[in-house]
Amino acid sequence: MDSTGSQSPVPARPVLEAPDIARVLTRIAHEIVERAKGADDVVLLGIPTRGVHLARRLGTKLEEITGRPAPVGSLDITMYRDDLRLRPARALGRTEIPGDGLDGRLVVLVDDVLFSGRTIRAALDALGDLGRPRAVQLAVLVDRGHRELPIRADYVGKNLPTSLREMVKVQLTEEDGRDSVLLGVRETASAAER
Repeated sequence: MDSTGSQSPVPARPVLEAPDIARVLTRIAHEIVERAKGADDVVLLGIPTRGVHLARRLGTKLEEITGRPAPVGSLDITMYRDDLRLRPARALGRTEIPGDGLDGRLVVLVDDVLFSGRTIRAALDALGDLGRPRAVQLAVLVDRGHRELPIRADYVGKNLPTSLREMVKVQLTEEDGRDSVLLGVRETASAAER
């Protein structure tokens, strides 16, 4: 406690640093190649913001492994979210579908943190408006649990069991100037978390 009698916030501690993130992305890329039997028809779609950067990194790693460029795009889910009326308006992101579209392809959705599953539900809805993939898989850097929907990741960098009072913050060089995953405690818990 500090001198006012209130608790001082606990500083966030790193659970993954840059070398760890590089290592887990390499592992996930190898797993994708193995499951897809070569990754010939794989399309990586990142969910903005950090999911897009992770998808690009995975695409680079897939190209290193297979010797062929991996199509990488982004999938904006803003208008498919189920919390639009509960939160302030947010800017629309970009949806970029690479190459020949999604029909008949294996689409791997890429996101930074899997939590309630609602973001991925929105991504599946958005994807349905864009084509009919052969299959859809999910790759996440961190799975922190607390699912509200029956969604699971096919590829997970790190399973990180958390309490609802904790927060997971992913930092990527492209957005934040460094690579890390931090675990900390929220200063105040919302009514739903109490």
